[in-house]
Amino acid sequence: MSEPEKVAEYYREKEDGVVQCVLCPNVCIIEPGETGECRIRLNSDGRLTLPFYGALSAVSTDPIEKKPLYHFYPASRLLSVGFYGCSFHCPFCQNYSISQSTPASPSSTSPEDVVNRALKEGSFAIAYTYSEPSIHFEYVRDTSKIAHEQGLKNVLVTNGYLSAKAAGELLQVTDAVNVDLKSFNEKFYNEEIGGKLKPVLNFIELAAELGVHLEVTTLVIPTKNDTEKEIDSIAEFLAEISPSIPLHLSAYYPTYKYTISPTPPSVLENLSKVAQKRLRYVYLGNVRSEVITRCPSCGNKLIRRTGFHVSLSGIDNVVCSQCGFPAEIVGIDKDY
Repeated sequence: MSEPEKVAEYYREKEDGVVQCVLCPNVCIIEPGETGECRIRLNSDGRLTLPFYGALSAVSTDPIEKKPLYHFYPASRLLSVGFYGCSFHCPFCQNYSISQSTPASPSSTSPEDVVNRALKEGSFAIAYTYSEPSIHFEYVRDTSKIAHEQGLKNVLVTNGYLSAKAAGELLQVTDAVNVDLKSFNEKFYNEEIGGKLKPVLNFIELAAELGVHLEVTTLVIPTKNDTEKEIDSIAEFLAEISPSIPLHLSAYYPTYKYTISPTPPSVLENLSKVAQKRLRYVYLGNVRSEVITRCPSCGNKLIRRTGFHVSLSGIDNVVCSQCGFPAEIVGIDKDY
């Protein structure tokens, strides 16, 4: 006997069997038999249903640094689960094979099974990642609640594109989040990826307000979002929340529909210096080099990362080993 259809939350019924999804700012109007922009929330006879509830595109155990999260339980590993679909249509998406398509006959993995696997593998947390997890709101929330009951933490790697109410509900069961801030330009969001900037900024502010560990990633794309002014605007926005928010500036490489040349390392290095005028921790991603967390007080090397090999030799009893400045890293005082 097949299980009953999972019915979505955050939607309104309209006339003639039409529904409007209000989970994210796309607020899709969905005809019977159709899905919204994300491809995974389906109007089934006038109800918004979840045919991809528990449909996972990947399950693996990853280093926390891969998310990337550099200030949350460094050198640890966690179970990562991926999904299908996305609320955006980024022409430079590195995971377009799962973000811009869905399987014809998805299988389902229950929240309990994901939590049990995390426990079996000795993971301290579960990461919801790869393709956009927030459009699978109900599944991520349900799994996160069970994970918390079992003493696990929850990590969300997201574009931050949710309605305020849904964002608040999901962040209540989230311990750490990396938000992909595509640009600080409304036109870029509108024309390049089919979204809006303001809801993402609101999500970032709400995560900080709720005490969720927060890091932000921006993929630096030549000619699109690589000016000093734009990166300075991102850094200024984050610094007004807290200068301790880590910002990851990642190198772009041609993929999917974009054929723009890769980001030159010199551009990333220059932009990191711009951001460092306002933020304590700025990291370069997608580059083959040692990544260092320095003490903002004395410059001591607190953490050194070569690939996914991590050394915390510059931290002694949760402070800088040289000057005693508090290491602004979550989890270094835990046995994990």
